[in-house]
Amino acid sequence: MFIKFLRLEFKSFFRGSSVGINLTMKIFRFLGILYFMGCLIGGAFIAFFYIKEEMNQDPIKIVSKFLIAAWAVDLICKYIWQEMPTQNIKPFLTLNIPKKTLVNYMLIKTFVSALSWLNSFFFITFCGIALFKGYDFLGVFAWLVSISLLFYLNNFLNILFNSNEVIVTIIGSIFLLGAGLSYYNIVPILSYSERFFYNFYERPYFIVLSIILFFGLWKICFQYVHKEFYLDQGLELKKQVGKTENIAFLNKYGSIGTFINNDIKMLKRNKVTKGILFGSFMFLFYGLLMFTSPIYKTPYMMMFMGLFVTGGFQFLFGQRVPAFDSSYYPLMMTLNVPYKEYLKAKWWLMNIVTFISIFIALFYAYFGWEVYFTFFAAGIYNIGVNSQFTLWSGAFNKTQIDLNSKEKRIGQKNSFSLKALLLLIPKMLLPMAVFGISKHFFGMTAGVVSIAVLGLFGFIIREKIFDIIVKHYKVEKYSTIDAFKNKD
Repeated sequence: MFIKFLRLEFKSFFRGSSVGINLTMKIFRFLGILYFMGCLIGGAFIAFFYIKEEMNQDPIKIVSKFLIAAWAVDLICKYIWQEMPTQNIKPFLTLNIPKKTLVNYMLIKTFVSALSWLNSFFFITFCGIALFKGYDFLGVFAWLVSISLLFYLNNFLNILFNSNEVIVTIIGSIFLLGAGLSYYNIVPILSYSERFFYNFYERPYFIVLSIILFFGLWKICFQYVHKEFYLDQGLELKKQVGKTENIAFLNKYGSIGTFINNDIKMLKRNKVTKGILFGSFMFLFYGLLMFTSPIYKTPYMMMFMGLFVTGGFQFLFGQRVPAFDSSYYPLMMTLNVPYKEYLKAKWWLMNIVTFISIFIALFYAYFGWEVYFTFFAAGIYNIGVNSQFTLWSGAFNKTQIDLNSKEKRIGQKNSFSLKALLLLIPKMLLPMAVFGISKHFFGMTAGVVSIAVLGLFGFIIREKIFDIIVKHYKVEKYSTIDAFKNKD
C-alpha cells in the first residue's frame, strides 16, 4: 500500500499545472541539499581531527557534550519548517483503506523530509572515522543508533506540539532558560549532556532506552493522530467567531489609512502573519553574528547585517504583497480599488516598522557607535530605496498564502522569479558596494553619508518609482489573479 501511495504522489507531481516550476524548485532544493551534505560530511572530519589532535581529547565525548544543543536546534527547525503531509492524504479518507495504514504512512513520510535525515551524514561520517581510528565497534554502533533515534523523536514531538501553542511557548521558555543557565554556568547542562549521550558508547546496552523512547513516542503519536484523523475534526480548518475592531485615527488618512487598518488587523489575527512579526523581531538580533566571526566585521558584511537588522519586517512582509491578500485578491480587482493607494499603504506600514527597528537597534551602540551608524544608514536606505524595490518584487510573487495555517516551507513553487532575483542587486549588493568602497577610500563618515544620501534620494523620487511599480503590478495583474485562483 505504501508503494502505491508513493506512485500516486509521483504521478501527481508530473501531472500538475505547474510541473516546470515544480521541477525547477526541486533542482534548486537538490543542489541546496548537496551543499549541506558536503558541509556536514566535511564538518565531521574537521570536528573529529580537531578534537583529537588539537584539543587532545576524546571526540565522541566532546561531541556528546554539545548534542543537547544540536537536538534542541533540530526540534526548533522541524517545528518551524516541517509540516504534516495531510493534503495528499485527505482524498483517501473516503476510500476503503484502513485508517491506521494512512496514519502510519503519514508518520513514515515525515522521515523522508531532508530536515529529518540530513544530520545523519554528520553522525555516520563521524562514526566511520572513529571506527577507522580504532574505537570499539559495538560502542560506536550503539552511540550512532541511539543518537539517530533520539533525533528522529523530534518528528513525533513536532506533530504533538504543532497544534498546541501553549505547550510550544512553555517548551521554548524552557529552552531559553536552559541556555541562559548554561551560558552563565549556573547549571552545567553541557556536562549533563556529555554524561548522558556518552553512556551510549560506554554502555552499549543503553541503546534499549532510545529504542523504547522511539517506539513509545511513535505509538503515542499514532494514537493522537488516529483520534483526530477525520475530515470534519482534526483535518478541518478551525472556525472562530469573528470580532470587529477598528483603529479609528487611521480613517482620517482616507483609503491609505483604511488599507493600513486592514493590514494591522491581519497581522494581529493570523498564524502566518504572527510568524512574520516574530521573525521580524528575531532579525533585530542578526547583527550579533558579527561577534562570532571576523568576516562579519568587514564594511560590506556590516552593511549587509544592517539591512537585515532594520529591514526584517520589510523583507518578510513586503515581498509577500499581494500574496497575503490572495484569498480575496480576484474580488478586490473587480472593485474600484485605487492601486497606488493600496501599495502606498503597504509601503507606509513597512517604513513605520523599519523606523521603529532603527530606534530599537540603538543597543548596538554598546558595541561601538561605528556599528550603530552603519545600521542607521542601512535603515535610511531601507526606508528610501529597499521598501520600494521590495514592493516591486512582490508583483512577481504568485504564491498563495493560507492565513489560517502555519507556513512551514522555506520556498514555495510560485515564489521563484528571475525578475525578483534581479531586484536583489539594488536591494543588497548596491548598498554593500557603495558603503564598502566609500569607507575604504574616504572613511566611516563618507560611508554613512553616501548610503543615507541614496536613501533620501529614493524617498524624494518615490512618486516616480511608485508609478513604475504600479505599472508592473497592472502588467502582472491577470497572471496573478489566475495563480491565486488556481489551487494546483
